[in-house]
Amino acid sequence: MDNQALQQLTESISLNFFEKPFQHQVTFNKRLRTTGGRYLLSSHNIEINPKQYEFHGKEALIDIIKHELVHYHLHIAGLGFQHRDRDFKVLSEKVGAPRYCNPLPNNKHRYVFTCTGCSTQYFRQRRINIKKYRCSKCLSELQLTRKV
Repeated sequence: MDNQALQQLTESISLNFFEKPFQHQVTFNKRLRTTGGRYLLSSHNIEINPKQYEFHGKEALIDIIKHELVHYHLHIAGLGFQHRDRDFKVLSEKVGAPRYCNPLPNNKHRYVFTCTGCSTQYFRQRRINIKKYRCSKCLSELQLTRKV
Protein backbone atom coordinates (compact mmCIF):
# COMPACT_ATOMS: atom_id res chain seq x y z
CA MET A 1 0.00 0.00 0.00
CA ASP A 2 1.34 3.43 -0.88
CA ASN A 3 0.54 6.89 0.53
CA GLN A 4 -2.13 7.60 -2.09
CA ALA A 5 -4.07 4.43 -1.26
CA LEU A 6 -3.67 5.24 2.45
CA GLN A 7 -5.08 8.72 1.83
CA GLN A 8 -8.13 7.29 0.04
CA LEU A 9 -8.70 4.71 2.77
CA THR A 10 -8.51 7.38 5.46
CA GLU A 11 -10.95 9.66 3.64
CA SER A 12 -13.47 6.84 3.21
CA ILE A 13 -13.16 5.78 6.88
CA SER A 14 -13.70 9.39 7.93
CA LEU A 15 -16.87 9.69 5.89
CA ASN A 16 -18.25 6.27 6.87
CA PHE A 17 -17.60 6.35 10.62
CA PHE A 18 -17.45 10.07 11.48
CA GLU A 19 -19.67 11.49 8.71
CA LYS A 20 -17.14 14.31 8.28
CA PRO A 21 -14.45 14.76 5.61
CA PHE A 22 -10.75 14.36 6.28
CA GLN A 23 -9.15 17.38 4.60
CA HIS A 24 -5.48 16.93 5.43
CA GLN A 25 -2.73 14.45 4.59
CA VAL A 26 -2.00 11.00 5.93
CA THR A 27 1.35 9.34 5.20
CA PHE A 28 3.45 6.38 6.22
CA ASN A 29 6.41 7.27 8.45
CA LYS A 30 9.10 4.58 8.68
CA ARG A 31 10.75 6.30 11.66
CA LEU A 32 7.85 5.53 14.01
CA ARG A 33 8.87 2.69 16.31
CA THR A 34 6.80 2.50 19.49
CA THR A 35 3.46 3.75 18.22
CA GLY A 36 1.01 2.74 15.53
CA GLY A 37 0.39 6.30 14.39
CA ARG A 38 0.30 9.90 15.46
CA TYR A 39 -1.80 12.98 14.89
CA LEU A 40 0.19 16.18 14.43
CA LEU A 41 -1.49 19.12 16.18
CA SER A 42 0.23 21.88 14.22
CA SER A 43 -0.42 20.62 10.69
CA HIS A 44 -3.46 18.36 11.36
CA ASN A 45 -1.73 15.59 9.39
CA ILE A 46 -1.60 11.95 10.42
CA GLU A 47 1.42 9.65 10.26
CA ILE A 48 1.10 5.85 10.30
CA ASN A 49 3.71 3.22 11.16
CA PRO A 50 4.03 1.01 8.02
CA LYS A 51 5.26 -1.95 10.08
CA GLN A 52 1.80 -2.25 11.64
CA TYR A 53 0.35 -2.87 8.17
CA GLU A 54 3.14 -5.31 7.26
CA PHE A 55 2.80 -7.44 10.40
CA HIS A 56 -0.90 -7.18 11.30
CA GLY A 57 -2.67 -6.41 8.00
CA LYS A 58 -5.41 -4.10 6.87
CA GLU A 59 -7.72 -4.55 9.87
CA ALA A 60 -5.07 -3.26 12.28
CA LEU A 61 -4.37 -0.37 9.91
CA ILE A 62 -8.06 0.57 9.88
CA ASP A 63 -8.15 0.51 13.70
CA ILE A 64 -5.11 2.82 13.88
CA ILE A 65 -6.66 5.21 11.36
CA LYS A 66 -9.91 5.31 13.36
CA HIS A 67 -7.96 6.09 16.53
CA GLU A 68 -6.04 8.93 14.89
CA LEU A 69 -9.20 10.29 13.26
CA VAL A 70 -10.80 10.53 16.72
CA HIS A 71 -7.92 12.83 17.72
CA TYR A 72 -8.28 14.75 14.44
CA HIS A 73 -12.03 15.39 14.49
CA LEU A 74 -12.14 16.29 18.19
CA HIS A 75 -9.22 18.71 17.84
CA ILE A 76 -10.81 20.37 14.80
CA ALA A 77 -14.10 20.72 16.72
CA GLY A 78 -12.35 22.23 19.75
CA LEU A 79 -13.27 19.37 22.09
CA GLY A 80 -11.10 17.24 24.36
CA PHE A 81 -8.87 15.22 22.04
CA GLN A 82 -6.46 13.65 24.53
CA HIS A 83 -6.75 10.06 25.72
CA ARG A 84 -7.85 11.09 29.20
CA ASP A 85 -10.71 13.35 28.00
CA ARG A 86 -14.30 12.18 28.20
CA ASP A 87 -15.05 13.36 24.65
CA PHE A 88 -12.26 11.15 23.35
CA LYS A 89 -13.47 8.09 25.24
CA VAL A 90 -17.07 8.55 24.10
CA LEU A 91 -16.22 9.03 20.42
CA SER A 92 -13.74 6.14 20.47
CA GLU A 93 -16.41 3.85 21.85
CA LYS A 94 -18.94 5.08 19.28
CA VAL A 95 -16.75 4.38 16.22
CA GLY A 96 -15.02 1.29 17.63
CA ALA A 97 -11.53 2.76 17.73
CA PRO A 98 -9.19 0.79 20.00
CA ARG A 99 -7.13 2.53 22.64
CA TYR A 100 -3.92 0.65 21.82
CA CYS A 101 -2.51 -0.98 18.68
CA ASN A 102 -1.15 -4.51 18.40
CA PRO A 103 2.47 -4.80 19.56
CA LEU A 104 5.15 -5.42 16.97
CA PRO A 105 7.44 -8.43 17.32
CA ASN A 106 10.65 -7.76 19.22
CA ASN A 107 13.69 -8.24 16.97
CA LYS A 108 16.09 -7.06 19.63
CA HIS A 109 17.33 -10.49 20.76
CA ARG A 110 19.51 -12.02 18.07
CA TYR A 111 20.77 -15.08 19.95
CA VAL A 112 18.95 -17.78 21.91
CA PHE A 113 20.93 -20.08 24.18
CA THR A 114 19.35 -23.16 25.74
CA CYS A 115 20.50 -25.09 28.79
CA THR A 116 21.31 -28.74 28.03
CA GLY A 117 20.10 -29.81 31.50
CA CYS A 118 16.89 -27.93 32.35
CA SER A 119 16.06 -26.40 28.91
CA THR A 120 15.98 -22.82 30.22
CA GLN A 121 16.28 -20.32 27.39
CA TYR A 122 18.48 -17.24 27.52
CA PHE A 123 17.86 -14.41 25.04
CA ARG A 124 20.85 -12.23 24.27
CA GLN A 125 21.67 -9.36 21.93
CA ARG A 126 25.32 -10.39 21.79
CA ARG A 127 26.91 -13.78 21.42
CA ILE A 128 28.44 -15.25 24.57
CA ASN A 129 31.24 -17.76 25.04
CA ILE A 130 29.40 -20.99 25.86
CA LYS A 131 32.61 -22.56 27.25
CA LYS A 132 32.86 -19.79 29.83
CA TYR A 133 29.20 -19.43 30.92
CA ARG A 134 26.82 -21.97 32.47
CA CYS A 135 23.12 -22.15 33.29
CA SER A 136 22.24 -20.07 36.34
CA LYS A 137 19.72 -22.65 37.60
CA CYS A 138 21.39 -26.05 37.24
CA LEU A 139 24.96 -25.16 36.17
CA SER A 140 24.71 -27.28 32.99
CA GLU A 141 26.31 -26.29 29.71
CA LEU A 142 24.64 -23.87 27.30
CA GLN A 143 24.00 -24.50 23.64
CA LEU A 144 23.34 -21.96 20.85
CA THR A 145 19.89 -22.86 19.50
CA ARG A 146 19.01 -19.90 17.28
CA LYS A 147 20.76 -17.00 15.62
CA VAL A 148 18.60 -14.36 13.99
